[in-house]
Amino acid sequence: MRADRRTLLIGAGALALGGCARATEPAAVEPVALDLDLSALEARHGGRLGVSVASEGKRAAWRGDERFVYCSTFKMYLAAATLLRVQAGQERLDRAIPVTQADMISHAPVTEPAVGSTLTIEQLMKGTVEVSDNPAANILIREMGGVDALRAFYRGIGDDSTRVDRLEPELNVADDDKDTITPHQSVQNIQRLLVDANTPLNPESKALLMRWLVDSPSGAGRIKAGAPAGWTVAHKTGTGGYGPVNDIGLILPPDGEPIAIAVYFHATKDSTDAQREAVIADATRLALKALGHG
Repeated sequence: MRADRRTLLIGAGALALGGCARATEPAAVEPVALDLDLSALEARHGGRLGVSVASEGKRAAWRGDERFVYCSTFKMYLAAATLLRVQAGQERLDRAIPVTQADMISHAPVTEPAVGSTLTIEQLMKGTVEVSDNPAANILIREMGGVDALRAFYRGIGDDSTRVDRLEPELNVADDDKDTITPHQSVQNIQRLLVDANTPLNPESKALLMRWLVDSPSGAGRIKAGAPAGWTVAHKTGTGGYGPVNDIGLILPPDGEPIAIAVYFHATKDSTDAQREAVIADATRLALKALGHG
């Protein structure tokens, strides 16, 4: 059973989940696999592209089972993991965390102005998701118990493959399979958390996460640019700075079911940011077309 659009946006329908323990899940019906050939797009721009998209019992993918460095897209899942801790009584949205100079690393639009004062767990999550604040992400990981606790979250939602190895900014650097995910797994996680009626997120948690994902100003040239006019995009970007450019989330048509999508593009080093983002937009259009949209 899938949640309708209104239910998705307000977060209705929930399953209580203590901590990060895995919930009992009903037997899933295998989605109908549709063709998605992005070989021409790859040949035109170089690099390696991974895409998975799913909605209404259908899915399409290109390199869907290959691993990609996820960069800051993981921050969507970090926020979800923290929200589950709040639900379990292990954390509080209003708990104030001191922010120190020792926490500072590159890209700190929310935390740097707060050095010497405090930010709440809710403010740290909002900054992590909306503007991808790196120190905020590291603080949240620290407060939940480190990378082992974040890894346990993934296993708790049925993701046995995503790697969790390092903090920001090291996790952006390609190193074998460290800090990688497959497009298929990312889409499954998105559906589990934000689409499935038995999501472990309660209505309040889901509504908060959806608000941050929709309000994020980043990535205007990525999935947002590939979605039809008038459709809502709830997403989280990730950028490696040396080639990887990613975007994952939900595309919400005015009518109809939400579309889960994950696009990971490891571009060539000589390409520009605009060129890399345009590839994600083109891949989004082609993926939507494969599902019958456009």
